[in-house]
Amino acid sequence: MSEYVIVTDSALDMNQEMVDRLGADVLPITFNIRGTSLKNYPDHREMPLKEFYQLLREGEVATTSAVNVHEYLEKLTPILAGGKDILLMVFDAVLSMTTFQSANLAAEELREKFPERKIIVEDTRCVSGGLYLLLWHACRMQKEGKSMEEVRDWCEANKYHVCHWFTVDDLHYLKRGGRLSAASAVVGTMLQIKPVLHVDHEGALVNVGKARGRNASLTALVDRMEKTAINPAGQTVFICHGDCLADAEKVAEDVKKRMNPKEIYIGDFGPVIGAHTGPGIVALFFLGTER
Repeated sequence: MSEYVIVTDSALDMNQEMVDRLGADVLPITFNIRGTSLKNYPDHREMPLKEFYQLLREGEVATTSAVNVHEYLEKLTPILAGGKDILLMVFDAVLSMTTFQSANLAAEELREKFPERKIIVEDTRCVSGGLYLLLWHACRMQKEGKSMEEVRDWCEANKYHVCHWFTVDDLHYLKRGGRLSAASAVVGTMLQIKPVLHVDHEGALVNVGKARGRNASLTALVDRMEKTAINPAGQTVFICHGDCLADAEKVAEDVKKRMNPKEIYIGDFGPVIGAHTGPGIVALFFLGTER
């Protein structure tokens, strides 16, 4: 069996320590703020997250750029030249079709240059902590000696069981992104209505519910897990937040109290997601019977 490297991108939203535990190779995604393009590395070396979210609170607008073909070629070529195959696990193609297309174009070019090597491009249909959760299992299987094809097949069979449940605190960012009308944002803000969203079976981010007040919206995330989680006591669960650690810890405590999973890890939403949701986003990721 050929040696292979699992490669992903920094949309997985976990810090450097958590990335190091995976053993995967992470390609940084570009974000833009105050007229400057920066790379979102897992260690946030180019802009600390506290600074990023403070700029958003001050009214700065951030945008993100899809990974392009050149960036993929630059990352993948040395791996192939070193005699290793690649399992490229790309974040949700529905949310970023350009990234997925660039990955496939780069893979086609590299297959011609390195015909003796194998490259598999996997559309994970996951993002943020959901992507990390899928990678968590993929890298564990790799360490157990599973082949690249076996890992890919497991991901294909299980990626639609990776549940992504979100809530946001500020409706302005959903309005700006076209996921909420201006009128709904105004009324929702006045009434303290908080949306409950998830990534559906097709990979799209959709609004599926609402809660009155912040605490109720956080509880709604745990309610969803309690309803659909597969063997929660045996699971590793991931929670991400946008500069609101206390809220993430509240969700973690609720999950532990109700279902007591094997492990719970808390990570930060980086600029890739935070640019579109703003500060105050909290998300819960777990394996469930359905999304």
